[in-house]
Amino acid sequence: MPALFPPRTTPLARAMAFGLGLLVIALPVGLMWWVRQPPVTGQGRTAAQPVAAFSHRLHTRFRIDCRFCHAGAERAADAGLPATTMCVPCHEPVWLSGREFAAVRQSLRTARPIAWNRVNRVPDYVFFNHAIHVNKGVGCETCHGRVDRMDLAHQAAPLTMGWCLDCHQDPAKQLRPVSAVTEMGYRPARPQAELGPELARAYHVRPLTDCTTCHR
Repeated sequence: MPALFPPRTTPLARAMAFGLGLLVIALPVGLMWWVRQPPVTGQGRTAAQPVAAFSHRLHTRFRIDCRFCHAGAERAADAGLPATTMCVPCHEPVWLSGREFAAVRQSLRTARPIAWNRVNRVPDYVFFNHAIHVNKGVGCETCHGRVDRMDLAHQAAPLTMGWCLDCHQDPAKQLRPVSAVTEMGYRPARPQAELGPELARAYHVRPLTDCTTCHR
């Protein structure tokens, strides 16, 4: 009985089977790699703000503590934003009359907050609490980067699950004295390998990797 397919069909079929198997493996691996890249995670992303003249770099130069504006950081899940009336007294009236501060004047006139655009964001199914991190000695720059070097703030960290777990599995390596949580460019007075475990014991910090820690 003659063969149904010509001899060249066999190597072709093998090549197709190999290619299909490779695709089955490579596609999910490629997707897992892709979702961890900055264009997807948002790392390095900035957002245009309604007050273009606002500069984190300038404000930190005057040694304004992060918690002065983000007062909720040490007592609530959300760090919060200051009311417009809290910002105005620090500025000369002539500054506020410029076009760069139109959003500020509108906020004062309408008694509505300025619509700042969020820079750092985790998915809605992730619970993040600023207060528990700040009060346990996790510095602002650990997640937000060197804000004192940013005019327009950008997302400094990937904020992926793996990135968070890296700290949750061994929190001691990121801990600092609570008095230094807002310090930019922090350097531990002693080796972190010694200081971190000490602070973990003092602040009752333990590794938390249960799903319900962040997914509630």
